[in-house]
Amino acid sequence: MDEPQKIMATALRAPLCSRLIPSLKSYSLSSASPQALHFNLLSKPLSLSSPHASSKLRKRASLTLVFSLQKLSETQAFPVSGEEGEFLGKFPSDSGVYAVFDKDSHLQFIGISRSIAASVAAHKKALPELCFSVKFGVVDDPDRAALTNAWKSWMEERISSVGKVPPGNESGNTTWVRRPRQKPDLRLTPGRHVQLTVPLEELIDQLVKENEVVVFIKGSRSSPLCGFSQRVVGILNEAGVDYESVDVLDEEYNSGLRETLKMYSNWPTFPQVFVKGELVGGADILSSMADNGSLAQLFRR
Repeated sequence: MDEPQKIMATALRAPLCSRLIPSLKSYSLSSASPQALHFNLLSKPLSLSSPHASSKLRKRASLTLVFSLQKLSETQAFPVSGEEGEFLGKFPSDSGVYAVFDKDSHLQFIGISRSIAASVAAHKKALPELCFSVKFGVVDDPDRAALTNAWKSWMEERISSVGKVPPGNESGNTTWVRRPRQKPDLRLTPGRHVQLTVPLEELIDQLVKENEVVVFIKGSRSSPLCGFSQRVVGILNEAGVDYESVDVLDEEYNSGLRETLKMYSNWPTFPQVFVKGELVGGADILSSMADNGSLAQLFRR
């Protein structure tokens, strides 16, 4: 194995993307932007996640997408300056690969994202001194393999050019991939055997109105106990949203919560997501908002 191959092998063991990445997609960028690459790989639509799609088909799709991706050196860099609303308009909420440069135009990090715009916003907020401009390439309707291959394409070009990976992609570097410490789940009562002096419905009302974002889930945020709750927690975590969580299955400290919350919100299922005291909905609505790009706008309002 020659030296560039050794460097690439080491880079592949390092994290590919920020953990503050929302699962957003389906964004149409202006045709004036050369980085917006959209492809129709098949004459007849076929989901690559379908059991009828062979591994060869998935591999062919991934390679086609990467083949169509512009080289890192030929991709336009967009400045990340001004207010968040000003620079976010330059970036799509599509999935793809992106590269972050500092004020001296030194490449700091190459990552993959389910929402390039949200990743850029998260990096600018967390690392303003290192995030001055960004190059990106959109990978339309990708699976994980397509995103990884796009990342490898840019990373291999970088290694061939300078002989090493960007600082943020070095093994053991946690600057770009840190996850904030998880908050504990909230408890509405001191315990099931303690007599409440305030009705449970009032406690719920106070909770959702005094906190920016509250999600009522089955299980804890660290271990959701249903697929829908897991999906909602994943979307919020990847978006970097600061939220409070309440386990509706905790009968010791949230006894009676499930039925009371259904009456309070007039919503029969869980999870339930509240933003600024208003019910947004459950997993399907949050996923749909993530898909159409409106989720980021919801948390910026």
